[in-house]
Amino acid sequence: MVNASLPREKIPWFPSIDSDLCKGSKECLTFCPSNVFTWDEAGARTMVANPYSCTVGCSNCVRICTNEAITFPDMEELAATLKRLRSEMQQKPAVG
Repeated sequence: MVNASLPREKIPWFPSIDSDLCKGSKECLTFCPSNVFTWDEAGARTMVANPYSCTVGCSNCVRICTNEAITFPDMEELAATLKRLRSEMQQKPAVG
């Protein structure tokens, strides 16, 4: 879905956690192979620590969250953003 030449920091694809819904099970923390989450000891909640480590298009952590505390941007919005970024990259003049 994502061209490796697209700058990851320009792709707004990462989870958000509703702190009111998060019950601190740590399932997402232990599940995510990309190290996106961290544990907030003071709040006893999982937090998004490394948003741009999230694999673009992956939302598997949503399914394992029994409290439905994790959400992602809309897939249509993601597709539109990727299309725009690809277009911008094609329009840039070659350097050198």
